[in-house]
Amino acid sequence: GQRDEEEEHHSLETFTFYLSEPLSKERVEAFSDGVYAIVATLLILDICEDNVPDPREVEEKFHGSLLEALSEYGPNYLAYFGSFVTIGLLWFVHHSLFLYVTKATRLMGLLNILSLSFIGGLPLAYQLTSEFAEKSHNEIEAIQISCVITFFASIFQFAIWTTALLNERETLHPFARYGGREHAFMFAKLALYPCVSLGAFFLTCLLSEFSTAIFHLMQIVIPFAFLALRIFVRISLTVVKALMSLSRRKVVLLEEEEACLSPTETLS
Repeated sequence: GQRDEEEEHHSLETFTFYLSEPLSKERVEAFSDGVYAIVATLLILDICEDNVPDPREVEEKFHGSLLEALSEYGPNYLAYFGSFVTIGLLWFVHHSLFLYVTKATRLMGLLNILSLSFIGGLPLAYQLTSEFAEKSHNEIEAIQISCVITFFASIFQFAIWTTALLNERETLHPFARYGGREHAFMFAKLALYPCVSLGAFFLTCLLSEFSTAIFHLMQIVIPFAFLALRIFVRISLTVVKALMSLSRRKVVLLEEEEACLSPTETLS
């Protein structure tokens, strides 16, 4: 019995050590960039294959006006731009994350693979939200599937950062550690898409008027909203620092004035 306990303890140590073994950060980034590039390319291939009007149709149905013919595919193009913005921002978050990761581990590599597996499902989400008719039950379900794919793609990125925080002295740059200059912004970046995708999912359950057009407009607006939030926080921090410096200067001036007064004047 004692030998079995020792063997079990040794196997657990080996398993833990295996997950914490270092992994080539450069190879993780290169593989991830390749997946993101392929997924983004698949989106435009779908556009070129299925959403380009036939020349005869343009002449007969739209009287030779290409712009009118393209306007018929407006929802498909909106779905493309919304999906591309989502992929682009998820790549940007991934880039920001590994910019501050100084050493990758095998556990972080596993979580990265899981995130990329759902990133690869974004072209499927694009197809679903662009193909089904509006005002239908299938349209809502297509949006919900897209929200689930985006949620898991982003939550595994958040898990990578959480894993890095557990051993932050070895795996993270000081800026991204607890109390670091970029810690709060990293938390906001990585929590953005999990929160938004969950919010959109619950909105589909509560609002019957929620549509794919609204969903894709949300996808396009998210990066600009995050940028505006970052600018607002930066301005707020600058204002707070300026006010604190002014208050400190006033305290220093008062102390200097008190130091210049004589003891009788100070008592009075």
